[in-house]
Amino acid sequence: MDNRSSRLSVAIVAALLAGTAAAQEIAPAQAAAVPPSAAEARAAQQRATDLDSVIVTVERRAQSLQKYAGTAQALSQDDLRGLGINNELRQMQVAVPGLSIANQEGATEVFIRGVGSSNNTELGDPGAAPHINGAYIPRPRGLGGMFFDLERVEINKGPQGTLRGRNALAGTLNIVTKKPELGGEFSGYVQAEAGNRDQKGYETALNFPLGDYAALRLSGYHIEKEAGFKNVGLWGHLKPAGLQDDSAGRLSFLYEPDEKLQVFAMLDVGRELGTGYPGAGVFRAAQAGFEPDDIDMRAVVYRGVQGKVDNKLWGFQGQVRYDFGAVNLEYSGSYRDVDYFQINAAADGNSWPGRDLRERPPGEPASWGGVDYDNFGTNYLQARSQSQTHELRLSSDDDARFRWTTGGFYFHEKQQVGFISLTDKGAFYSGTEFTMPDVDGRSWAVYGDGTFDVNERFRVKGGLRYTEERKSRDGIGGNWTMGFGGDGGVFQTRLGTEGFMPALLDRPSFDVTGLTSNADLARFLLQGILRAGARDTMQQQLAGIVDGTRPNGTCIDRPDIGGNAANCPADGQHSFIALGVPAAQHGSSAFEFTDWRIGAEYDLSERNLLYATVSTGHKAGGFNDSFDVNAIPETYKPEKLTALEIGSKNSFQFLGRPASFNVSGFYYDYEDQVFQDLSVIAFNPDGEASGFALVNRNVGKSELYGVEAEGRFRFGAGFTLDLNALYLQTKIKRGVVADVRSQDFGNGGITSQIDLSGNELPLSSKITFNARLQQAFDVPGGSFDWQILAAYRSAFYLTQYNNRPVTFLRDTAGTVDRIEDSATAGFPDRQDGFTQINAGAGYTTSNGAWRFELWGANLTNKDVSQKALVGSGVNTRFLNDARSYGLRVRWNF
Repeated sequence: MDNRSSRLSVAIVAALLAGTAAAQEIAPAQAAAVPPSAAEARAAQQRATDLDSVIVTVERRAQSLQKYAGTAQALSQDDLRGLGINNELRQMQVAVPGLSIANQEGATEVFIRGVGSSNNTELGDPGAAPHINGAYIPRPRGLGGMFFDLERVEINKGPQGTLRGRNALAGTLNIVTKKPELGGEFSGYVQAEAGNRDQKGYETALNFPLGDYAALRLSGYHIEKEAGFKNVGLWGHLKPAGLQDDSAGRLSFLYEPDEKLQVFAMLDVGRELGTGYPGAGVFRAAQAGFEPDDIDMRAVVYRGVQGKVDNKLWGFQGQVRYDFGAVNLEYSGSYRDVDYFQINAAADGNSWPGRDLRERPPGEPASWGGVDYDNFGTNYLQARSQSQTHELRLSSDDDARFRWTTGGFYFHEKQQVGFISLTDKGAFYSGTEFTMPDVDGRSWAVYGDGTFDVNERFRVKGGLRYTEERKSRDGIGGNWTMGFGGDGGVFQTRLGTEGFMPALLDRPSFDVTGLTSNADLARFLLQGILRAGARDTMQQQLAGIVDGTRPNGTCIDRPDIGGNAANCPADGQHSFIALGVPAAQHGSSAFEFTDWRIGAEYDLSERNLLYATVSTGHKAGGFNDSFDVNAIPETYKPEKLTALEIGSKNSFQFLGRPASFNVSGFYYDYEDQVFQDLSVIAFNPDGEASGFALVNRNVGKSELYGVEAEGRFRFGAGFTLDLNALYLQTKIKRGVVADVRSQDFGNGGITSQIDLSGNELPLSSKITFNARLQQAFDVPGGSFDWQILAAYRSAFYLTQYNNRPVTFLRDTAGTVDRIEDSATAGFPDRQDGFTQINAGAGYTTSNGAWRFELWGANLTNKDVSQKALVGSGVNTRFLNDARSYGLRVRWNF
């Protein structure tokens, strides 16, 4: 650790001791405070009870949040609903400092304290592990559809490798659903809501007691909402990205015949429909001299194909627990099935002041001021996953002096993934396809963890977990190459027009061995189309090659395919053809690693806890696309994070009312960090690089440290104030990679390198501060409550490039052509600091039967970039949800 880190460590320890001392001193100082009124006393007592009863299961045991020796937050269903965080997972980050959530192509990306993963391919894994009722979710698609009829959502910060295991590098997000209620009468609720952007929806839950020991709970929800984006182009029939039409249902069963046995089972189903997930292409606006803050990033020029998403998912999980007295036995298992399909909402970037949005006449160059609306180039994604987890766990009684847990974990996932990126009107390049009908991933682990009471106040703890991981994949990957010559030029290929549908996983064959003749290549390309578009030319151009009637294909000369500079030869065939198909992809990897943790806890009093822990976490490794070159490593290792955390948790009396103040300091050592790089996979006859591929490499190492503090204070008249602050420093210590911003496809794809050392990790604000003020009080006929949340985040970078200049190369020898600042090159990379406001208010009748709520999220309608996807000519921002507000009515019975 350098001097700065050492100074920080001293400051952290001082803050912990000061916080604990202050907490201890406040209680007696306030003993003589003016006593609250009877009503205030009852409200304070209730809130004190609520505080002590906030339960988390971070350590695989139910325990009070104030007794957990670590940093975690728990948000109840009421918290989420009151702040407008309802079926919108991305808004969770407003209430949780250090949490960043984005959605790219339906995949939820969770970062905690700057650590996470943006790899959404079939080989990628999340860096912060999502769970539902403690069951691991490998493909976090459709998680927003789980946000109904909940008990709480737990966010656990820091590596959880020992007890949570797989891919809990940054921490975990655990969605805990509402369990059936035993021993009562038939009960439930019905809720309806309406809001801006034509939002309408409902939520319901019905609880069916089955005698005194069993119960069923049936719940469901539906929501429709217009997009926060808008189409400012001429093709007004295209709906913008972000439109929602989501439904889900859940059936839960609970059986508890006595204090020893508990059986829980849950079946859930869901479906997401809409127009795809929002992206704002700011590359061309930046080149025109406009920063993202200078334009309306929700104003997008849509063209070509209509965006669409259809995500079908279902799952089943079960848990059986039995208390043998000194030992508890638990089995839990889950199965999840995800079937995701998306047509990307095709766009010509964003609008900016002075941009010409007229339709570009056929034949005019792309640099002409207008927009080529008749361009159907876009992306199609089909992603399926069938996963199962099984865990058998033994644990001691919660009251034992040595509390231990041990168990075994098994995970198996089968995936089938199809992806194709089409270039309509392409010449020599018409798209890229990666279709993998067989992807297999497995993981086995055994673990043990324990806490020993040295005496009544001092405890030590430790844990160990051993894991083996295996992955394999078979399929195809590479470019669709189609070059058709004519007299005086080259003809383009129209591909993807109205009605087009790729075959993807419905291909009749994935065997590319022995495809040498043009007829074989043409046949394989045609097998990639399930249904041709109304104005496609590819099938006509290739049909004669396949059946042998026209060995050079059928020449088609139409103004809309850009063939104005070429003429068809007299025989109606092309003067030459050049065809290429994706190559076979076969990959596998196998790794083993060990996670551990050690720690100590000391109770200064019943209400004051000091703790220190050192723990590790891993994110699974994998393998790269296979090419017949030595420059690409076959596999990449798992990432590893080692974390030191020192903290203090304190409950005390403030102004005669219950309060709490917690503070922790942490230091992370992030090793074997994976960055994406580019490697040469092909050379032209002159020996110059002519083909590149993205490669995952363990070339990074980073350091993170910071301080996090939270406090809850209660005042008279029913007021409660929650404060939460995070100071975070991140620094990449090592990492030299290809700068994909500089890739020049017009010059063989040559790319410069960039040294990332000294840069900050993406999505890591230095300062995050949340303040939440609530009040509840009696009114005639019932009670009224309101709350407001103000969340501030300081500026952060969206990629690892950190606004560094872009170096463009003239040749593969590394000769520099020019150096441009990132904004001029089209890659502004900084999200300025911002404050977001959420608020809610509600009235509940005295008998609790009716509840009326007003809520608002992102009330100032602040546009915030939550991640960026950059590449050659690409700078796509994924934004937060636009302002939303509305009214809910809930009937409890």
